[in-house]
Amino acid sequence: MTLRDRAAPWAGPMAAVGTWLCLTVPMAAIVGSLCALFLWSLDRATQARLDYPWLLYGLPVAGVVIGFVYHWVGRPAEGGNNLIVDQIHEPGGGVPLRMAPLILVSTVITHLFGGSAGREGTAVQLGGSIAGGIARLCRLDAAELRILLMGGIAAGFGAVFGTPVAGAVFALEVLTIGRIEYEALIPCLIAAVTGDWVCHAWGVGHVHYPVAFLAGAEAGGFTLDGVLLAKVAIAGIAFGLAARLFSEASHLVQTLYKALCPYAPLRPAIGGLLVIGLVHALGTREYLGIGVIGATPEDASILNFFISPVVHDWSWLWKMLFTVITLGAGFKGGEVTPLFFIGAGLGNALSGLLGAPPDLFAALGFVALFAGAANTPLACVIMGIELFGAGPTVYLATACFLAYMASGHSSIYLSQRVGIAKRAAALVPPDISLRDLRQMRSAQSEARTARVVSLAALRRSAQATVSPHHIQDTDMLHPHRVSSEEVGMVRIYLKPGERLRTPGRFAFFGGRPVYRELVLAAKRSGILNAVAHHTHFGYSNHGGVEDHAVELANPHLTMCVELIAPRDRLELFCREHGPLLERKVVIYKELEQWRVARHGESSEVPDMTLAPAVA
Repeated sequence: MTLRDRAAPWAGPMAAVGTWLCLTVPMAAIVGSLCALFLWSLDRATQARLDYPWLLYGLPVAGVVIGFVYHWVGRPAEGGNNLIVDQIHEPGGGVPLRMAPLILVSTVITHLFGGSAGREGTAVQLGGSIAGGIARLCRLDAAELRILLMGGIAAGFGAVFGTPVAGAVFALEVLTIGRIEYEALIPCLIAAVTGDWVCHAWGVGHVHYPVAFLAGAEAGGFTLDGVLLAKVAIAGIAFGLAARLFSEASHLVQTLYKALCPYAPLRPAIGGLLVIGLVHALGTREYLGIGVIGATPEDASILNFFISPVVHDWSWLWKMLFTVITLGAGFKGGEVTPLFFIGAGLGNALSGLLGAPPDLFAALGFVALFAGAANTPLACVIMGIELFGAGPTVYLATACFLAYMASGHSSIYLSQRVGIAKRAAALVPPDISLRDLRQMRSAQSEARTARVVSLAALRRSAQATVSPHHIQDTDMLHPHRVSSEEVGMVRIYLKPGERLRTPGRFAFFGGRPVYRELVLAAKRSGILNAVAHHTHFGYSNHGGVEDHAVELANPHLTMCVELIAPRDRLELFCREHGPLLERKVVIYKELEQWRVARHGESSEVPDMTLAPAVA
């Protein structure tokens, strides 16, 4: 075998790595430089706010300016981080290049006038915007665009926090809950390392958070303390619940702003006034700005949570309130650095309650609350190791993993999709976005509420006193009566081309179509009704639009198998036929079956004689 033949299997992967080096390194270098400019500007803006306290009173005006600028020239960029995640999942309109200058300038303005915001959102949007511009310049296809956008996220995250490995993993993990996009592993690592290196090359550093407990553990050799681990587990659950509170509060406040002021550019004025009112009500400005370092040694700040015993028991909650009011109104920035403040503050407070080291618990809260709010536990464990050292990694992992589980299917990024549900019993359609999941659950909740109200009204009507004469007249006019019984309906979405795998010599040709097998199985199981519906034009599960013509059958179109029976029978059927239903979208809905019969006649449920399954 010649040397060329031996090298052939390596040629493809090496060529791919070389291509991504040529694309990713320049992109990440630009992103790292912009992040350095952003961090330098952020420091100057923070110092100016501290030197000139009167700037706070310009916050409403500054917010309106930001609102009108985005309304006039930045509308496609208003989606922020969610827009980038959406474009990675479904490349379409792209990420506009003007997002980069808009988010950089507007975030600095937010911090200059005292808004409570962070910096991660700015860095991620800088990365996504530059990556999108380079993708258009190089005419990359949809698959290549996805990978380059993920590299942009990694470059921005790694540069702004000084955690390149965590930045790479964050870009792979943030897109889908329970699934990591390994296809972009090398490009994201290259981008994150390059972005962080370039940012440092400009002379921009990051704050060091001293953790004496972790340093001592590394020096003396780590020994697991069972009692301390139990306290960490309790704290991890608390961090997850706080992350869920932050996410839900953020979305609720945005909804309230929209209801209070339908015109988006004016909402920041309301938010600015609320922030000013809170400052005067509390008599402190320590919850303004980014919160890494306080104006005085006594102020609550991220750094103070690491070096002091319990600073303020409720500072984490006040910072949460300031942040959701600021960002919900339309001010620009990120949620992550405020989450660092909230997590470190909560960890500091819990250390006093649980009798634990305050610096350790501040470090755990710093990363674990972010893990719960962004659904990125692996990235946050790595971030903790990069920031605080690799000593007791077990504590970091325990806090982050439990926070991730305790936060449920909530997130600061509604464009995240659910790859694998956090609980096996959760009825979550595969690959549904958290935005759609919230809408689905809201609709289900409204339907249940309406049903309860309707049933209560019917009971009150049935209990109402009427005269016998009136009953007699009604019976004569309408001799039939209507009664009802609850049943359920399950809709199973699949493709007509899917076939049941059957062993044997003819397995090559495939078995019976799955939709036919489901209908026949329903017949054998005594299901009340089973119907298979074909579709002719549409899409499902965020897939492409499919068409069906008479001349050409399309096996990729989504079709539906509909089953009607009591709920317990439907649940038993789904469990018995689990292999057929795995990775299918299964929707359950409550129904009523009405029975119409003459007064005095039997009210037995008649057999349903709906149309047979459509072949």
